[in-house]
Amino acid sequence: MEKQPADSVGIVKTQYFTFAEAPNEFILERGGRLGPVTLAYETYGTLNKDKSNAILVCHALTGSAHAAGYFTDDDIKGPKKNTGWWDLMIGPGKAMDTNKYFIICVNVIGSCYGSTGPNSINPATGKLYGMSFPEVTIPDMVKTQKILLDYLGINRLVTVIGGSMGGMQALEWALQFPDIPKSVIIIAASAALSAQEIALDAVGRNAIKMDAEWKDGNYAPGTKLKGLAVARMVGHISYLSEEGMEKKFGRRLEDPAFASRVGEFEKSFDNYFAVEGYLAHQGKKFVDRFDANSYMYITKAMDYFDVDLKYGGGSLTKAMKRVKAEVLMVSFSSDWLFSPETAKEMVQALTLNNKDVSYIEIESIHGHDAFLLEKKTVAENKILGQAFKNFLANIK
Repeated sequence: MEKQPADSVGIVKTQYFTFAEAPNEFILERGGRLGPVTLAYETYGTLNKDKSNAILVCHALTGSAHAAGYFTDDDIKGPKKNTGWWDLMIGPGKAMDTNKYFIICVNVIGSCYGSTGPNSINPATGKLYGMSFPEVTIPDMVKTQKILLDYLGINRLVTVIGGSMGGMQALEWALQFPDIPKSVIIIAASAALSAQEIALDAVGRNAIKMDAEWKDGNYAPGTKLKGLAVARMVGHISYLSEEGMEKKFGRRLEDPAFASRVGEFEKSFDNYFAVEGYLAHQGKKFVDRFDANSYMYITKAMDYFDVDLKYGGGSLTKAMKRVKAEVLMVSFSSDWLFSPETAKEMVQALTLNNKDVSYIEIESIHGHDAFLLEKKTVAENKILGQAFKNFLANIK
């Protein structure tokens, strides 16, 4: 057996929980019904006797339940392609210390990493749901997570933590179930998408729909949709910052043989800018791992998310009255997708309600994606990890 790093949770296994069997289907916020519902989840650390040391980690748009550790010995010795997406934050002695906490990460409904989604079998037809899958929302995702916690016998959480769409889930937890999380940590997120952010999602969805291979969502499993690659390219631009892109790529040209390594694009040109090559690479990687219909549904769920409207009748300040948890709000200076100004609006709304809120803006040139980048290359994550430790140390 390969020796695992001392600060790793080691080899882990994804677990599955199924509920809402007919005729007791899960009722969705937008009026649909879904059942049975399966949730893929992973846990790290040990749940204590009174079940009071649990932390719920919520993933971002295209994340999974695999937040830490490895699946096999081969993953440990490299190239570590199956390392958990937030392994740098979860493990013995890390920001979320598994010697102290029991960590849970759940794949959201609508996704393609084990939880029920468009690429699951519709029991009514025996075929894949495809675009017959009902519309889901962030509150639906949180409600199913609550059902899993009930199953695990957990009725109190030390914190709910997440970045981007994960931060939206953390905020929704504080509003929908205010008595359950003692605290929430919201990273690079917002209470509602702006028109610009909805527009970017719409471009991505339309790129998918205009791909002839999409076939109204009825494409064969395993089909590599070019439209999904374009959607990822558009999305990925929003995850970076202008300064970071300039520093990494500038106007540097790629090797002319680049196209043969990532698949053809801009075929009529002999030279490619390095940033084009990077985006093409990201698009190619993405279609190898993610489902186009899931992308459609989850981005729409983000678009629907509107805390002001749902809980405050159009007022963010009124909505934040419901919050009982202590809040740590985190933003990154160069994040233009969910800017520091967006975070400060939430901080102000919480402050006006006399809520216990802390705020940190981390200087970074890495844009929205800063909280997910490798520890070796990004010093900001050391600051982020220490902020988590400091905050959690004071949660009673």
